[in-house]
Amino acid sequence: MSEASLSQRVHAFAARLEREDVNMHGFLLSVDGQEKAKAYYAPFREGQPHRLYSVSKTMTGLAIGMLMDQGRLSMDSHITDFFPDYLPAEPDERLLRLTLRDMLRMATCYRATAYREGVDENWTRPFFTGHPDHEPGTVFYYDTGCSQVLAALVERLSGQDVLVFLEERLFRLLGCEDERYWLRDPSGCPQGGTGLCMSLRDYHRISLCLLDGGRGLVPGWFVREMGQKQIETALQDKEEEQYGYGYQCWRTRAGWAMYGMGGQLSILCPDRKAVLSTLADTRLDPAGVQRIYDAFFEEIYPYIGVEDMAPETLSLAVKPLPDHPEIPGRVTGLYAFAPDNPLGIRSLRLEDGLLSYENARGPVSLAFRRGQVLETAYPGWPEVPALVSAGWLNPDLLRIRCFAVGDAPCGFDMLLSFRDSRVTVQCRCSGDSVTKGYDGAASGLLTEG
Repeated sequence: MSEASLSQRVHAFAARLEREDVNMHGFLLSVDGQEKAKAYYAPFREGQPHRLYSVSKTMTGLAIGMLMDQGRLSMDSHITDFFPDYLPAEPDERLLRLTLRDMLRMATCYRATAYREGVDENWTRPFFTGHPDHEPGTVFYYDTGCSQVLAALVERLSGQDVLVFLEERLFRLLGCEDERYWLRDPSGCPQGGTGLCMSLRDYHRISLCLLDGGRGLVPGWFVREMGQKQIETALQDKEEEQYGYGYQCWRTRAGWAMYGMGGQLSILCPDRKAVLSTLADTRLDPAGVQRIYDAFFEEIYPYIGVEDMAPETLSLAVKPLPDHPEIPGRVTGLYAFAPDNPLGIRSLRLEDGLLSYENARGPVSLAFRRGQVLETAYPGWPEVPALVSAGWLNPDLLRIRCFAVGDAPCGFDMLLSFRDSRVTVQCRCSGDSVTKGYDGAASGLLTEG
C-alpha cells in the first residue's frame, strides 16, 4: 500500500468542491475505523451543532429498529393500530393496510407530506386524516410526514421522545459529547424527519458504529437490512437517488448513505470500510449534493485501500464571491420601487460596505465586505446569524450572497444592476421563512442623492 498518497486525493476532493462552488461547512473521512482527514470551513468549528435535516429520518429509523428488537412492534405491524385516537370515523382501507415496513421504506399511500408547516399544530395527526391516493407498499414517494409519525410512535411505545430514547441507548454510549438538540413541531414532538441538530464528529461516530454492524447497540439484523435496497427509486430526478431506498436511508453507487437536504451526508462504503461525513448548505445549487457524491466517488473512493495517509486536518474556509478590486464600486442615493413588486421592496440605498433597503420586514441593512466572508446578522432577523460575501462583476453589476447559518441553513443570491438613474434587483433563494421575499426581480428609480 502506498503511504501518504491518499492525502493528495483528499486535497483534490476539496479543491474540486471549491472549484465547483460547493458551499461546504465540513467533512470527516475515516477508513477501517481510523480518522484520515477532517476539515472545518472557517468560521464553522469542530463540535458545533449543525442542522442535519433528513439525516434525522435515519436516526428515527434506528429507534424504530431498537423497538422492534425489543418485540414492541414488527415490520408487519399496521401503523394505524398505534394511533386509533387520530383516525377518522371511516378511515381509508389503504391507510389501514399500511405497515411499519412500508413506513420505513417510504412506500406509504401518499405522494406528499400531509402536514403543513406553519399551519398545523400537530404534525403527526394529518397523516391519519389525509386522503390516500394509491396502494401502500407499491411505489416510493419521499414523505417527511412518514418520519414524523415514526418519531411520535417512539414516544408512544417507550414513553420517551426520540431524542431522549437515542441519548440513553446510543448517543452517550458512543461518546457523543457535543451539544445537540432536536427541533420540535408546535405540539412539542421532535421533528422526526428533519429537526436533529448535531455536530459533525458525533454523527460521524454514529456512522462508524453502523458500518461496524451496530456494535450491539443497534440490532445487527436491522443495520444489515436498513442499508439494502428495500424499494426501487428509478423515477427520482437526481442520479444518486436512483439506486434505491433502504429503511430511512438511501442506497448509493457503492453502499448507502444518510442524506439530509443541503449536503448533510454520511456515505458508508462497506466494501472499503470507509465513511465520509459532510456538512454543507447547497440549497442554492440544485446539483450541489450530487457534486459532493461525484467528487468523493471519483477523487477519493477508487484509491481507498490502495493508498494510505497519516491523519490530516485541512485548513479551509467558506469561499467568498469573486470580486474585481480595480472596480471602485458605488455609493448611491435612494431608489424607490413601485408597490406590489415581486420582491416586496420599497426602497434601497447602497453605501460603502452596506446595503440598506425596506421590504416586508421593514427597514433592514446588510453589511458586506468585497471578496471576503463577513459574519453578521441576517437582514430583518437579528437573532439569525449569517455569512455574507459580495463582489463587483463589472462597474454596473454587484453580486451579494447571504447564507443564514442558524437552525435552518438557507440563503439568497442577489444581483444589483445599475443603469443611468435606475437599479434592478434580481434574487433567487432557498426556501425558508427568512428567505421569503427574495425570489424574483424589481426595478427602482433614483429619487434623491
